[in-house]
Amino acid sequence: MAKKLNAVTVSAIFLVVFLIASYSVGAAKEAGAEGEVVFPEQLCERASQTWSGDCKNTKNCDNQCIQWEKARHGACHKRGGKWMCFCYFDKC
Repeated sequence: MAKKLNAVTVSAIFLVVFLIASYSVGAAKEAGAEGEVVFPEQLCERASQTWSGDCKNTKNCDNQCIQWEKARHGACHKRGGKWMCFCYFDKC
């Protein structure tokens, strides 16, 4: 009897977890459709228009992108053998 009860209990727990997970995924999709959730992979990367020379300090690049170019953030990356400052925007 105890084994049957345990199997039923485990099945019920899995059902509840599944229902909660299904609801959470649906809610997240709805929020994303309304523009309330911004995922990092949707950021638009552009080379900084105000940075000159090699980018050696990501913090400085980040500050300049935020303050001067109104980007979400910035970072130094090596592209084509050159260190450049890239700014990341919510929209392209």
